Amino acid sequence: MGVALKVVYSPRYQIDIGPHVFPTLKYRLVHDQLLAPRPARSEDGHALGAGVIRPADIVEPDAASWDELALVHTREYLGRMRDGTLSAQELAELELPWSPEMVDTFRIMVGGTVTAAKIACGLEATGTPHSASGMACHIGGGLHHAFPNHGEGFCPFNDVAVAVRVLQALGIERIGIVDLDVHHGNGTSFVFESDARVFTFSMHQQHNYPMWKPRGSLDIGLPDGVSDATFLRELDRALPAVMASDPQCVFYLAGADPYEDDQLGGLRLTCEGLRRRDQIVIESVKAAGVPLVVTLAGGYARRVEDTVAIHVATIEEAAIAFRRGSDRTPS
Repeated sequence: MGVALKVVYSPRYQIDIGPHVFPTLKYRLVHDQLLAPRPARSEDGHALGAGVIRPADIVEPDAASWDELALVHTREYLGRMRDGTLSAQELAELELPWSPEMVDTFRIMVGGTVTAAKIACGLEATGTPHSASGMACHIGGGLHHAFPNHGEGFCPFNDVAVAVRVLQALGIERIGIVDLDVHHGNGTSFVFESDARVFTFSMHQQHNYPMWKPRGSLDIGLPDGVSDATFLRELDRALPAVMASDPQCVFYLAGADPYEDDQLGGLRLTCEGLRRRDQIVIESVKAAGVPLVVTLAGGYARRVEDTVAIHVATIEEAAIAFRRGSDRTPS
């Protein structure tokens, strides 16, 4: 029997931030749908059983420590975040109301990406062995707008950047980041702009938030209204450059917001196109035998059910690919 895909999640991700375009309840809804009975995927011969994942496959993370956060963020900024002394400008850039609960929630979410990275790389005991090419998914994360000294765009801390620094401290130095959120990963690009060990790839809607887009290793700014065919063609062309950087681990920010009915996006991808996007990234990394960490990033569809369905499909594709690989590994 194959090894199960581990999925990192905390029920504390759903918090009250008042009337807001950011639906924090999506995390619980994704979790619940992943566990719900689903039809078998007979077309590829890999049935998912009762659900995409089992309760035993869920890993609940601890909060990232302040020292871990300080691998990326300045002590001064962390002090203001911890004490609730952010300036009015900082709060306006963050676009979230400050509260101790908000800070704790996002510390846990950073811890979730760190945990997923350790699992994918075989660095954290979970009670089962890992395949040669590890993979883990996080129902959360992708907070790519956070800079060392401030937060932006619903991102108080940069979870992927912190996880990268944790891995580097543990000897996994060469990292690839594939950011397919509709918005440019400005904070992540800034953090790693002088670190040649980290290859940052962002494909995003060019004429959208953020206004300032620091240069990454590879940036593809798409025009408004791009649909499935163009997006997937550009992705196919770009991924070989990411893998040519010889990463020891890849982080994938699988934003749901390139979706055609997203409130904060202006691309026109369908649910089917987004699923194909996920397949391409997952198979490319898996074919190279490189550990993969999947985070969900943004998603603001007019119907939250659409955002949830896109995120569930991402993890479903990861589960199918992981199971296919582990089924070939002797137990």
